[in-house]
Amino acid sequence: MTGLTHRQSEILNLARASGRVMVEDLARRFEVSAQTIRKDLNDLCEQRTLTRIHGGAIIASGVENLAYEARRFVAADEKKAIGVAAAELIPNGCSLFINIGTTTEEVASALTSHEDLLVITNNLNVAMLLYRHPRIEVIVAGGAVRRADGAVVGSTATQLIGQFKVDYAIIGASAIDEEGALLDFDYREVQVAQAIIANARSVILVADSTKFTRSAPVRIAHMSQIQTFVTDQELPAGLHNICHSRGIQVIEAMPKPAAETDDANSEAASDSAVALRRA
Repeated sequence: MTGLTHRQSEILNLARASGRVMVEDLARRFEVSAQTIRKDLNDLCEQRTLTRIHGGAIIASGVENLAYEARRFVAADEKKAIGVAAAELIPNGCSLFINIGTTTEEVASALTSHEDLLVITNNLNVAMLLYRHPRIEVIVAGGAVRRADGAVVGSTATQLIGQFKVDYAIIGASAIDEEGALLDFDYREVQVAQAIIANARSVILVADSTKFTRSAPVRIAHMSQIQTFVTDQELPAGLHNICHSRGIQVIEAMPKPAAETDDANSEAASDSAVALRRA
């Protein structure tokens, strides 16, 4: 990309590798002021290579998603808090779908103490998290496994999902636009997600606030097709109005502020305290 300084090129490479970059970390790395780094990030955002988030930036996306492992680093604390909050909505003794996504995996991680669950998933990572637990039965959708992220996609997976009618579905999205469209990148994955929505009595969307500023080309569904939305921040006005008018329950799951501890990387700082606010 032309017009970038050497430091800006390095910042872009770091963002591509890890999914996000933070102002304070970059200031220390390059031995410059935070103000200088903010200007670099703003310049990169103007060129549509990065998107600003609180305290830093993430790779901008339009037609191609971030690498799956890199996405784990984007809003990691927020995703963990969302996972805990969503898991609290799931009672023992029920059936549920869980689809592909780093946030849905956090929900699965928070479900391990539940009992008598039947989980149907097209996410091999979710299956690996849950199959060891004797009180949780796991069924994996068949079909081709996408090597990039362990997703099982395609018509075979869709057909298996259609054989069930479950109590809950846990779904994610790569982007959510102002009109309430839930968006993703792979039409094969979207077909599975649509089957999951169609065959669940209650749909829980889990998505952090970075999804409000992203875009993706393939439509999964509309907000009106879900019953509960678990996120980490107050919704933009347009989405708030849609959820309010449609009677969608909104839960804001807030991670514990890192500023409360001297060591932001300590175990205490990484624990997520979930504050629920229902709308």
